[in-house]
Amino acid sequence: MAVNDPVGDLLTRIRNATLARHDKLSLPSSKLKVEVVRCLKDEGFVADFVVHERKPQDELTVMLKYGPNRESVISGIRRVSKPGLRRYVSVDKLPRVRGGTGISILSTSKGVLSDGEARKQNVGGELICTVY
Repeated sequence: MAVNDPVGDLLTRIRNATLARHDKLSLPSSKLKVEVVRCLKDEGFVADFVVHERKPQDELTVMLKYGPNRESVISGIRRVSKPGLRRYVSVDKLPRVRGGTGISILSTSKGVLSDGEARKQNVGGELICTVY
């Protein structure tokens, strides 16, 4: 099935899997999806991920993370920049998500970065999503 917004599809699958309390989810892989999931893992929102090489397209498996009482670490995940309306932000206009408890993920000239890393490297870019 053709998907117009692969990153939006990734975020929706993660949202649905956490609501259904699944331990892991599998989906078609792409470089951008892998970088977004890597950023989620670095920030502690996802336990781990694995890329399986398959034909005709690789498969990305994401292991979700839960707290001690099986509550999801991700309470909200929202797509900001969409194919129909791109949203670009400069480094001084990066939003603070939930007072700093959440993160923004950006696609910059230095790769896909979280908002904290983008501030350190002093770069802005396309605001892909927010996670809290």
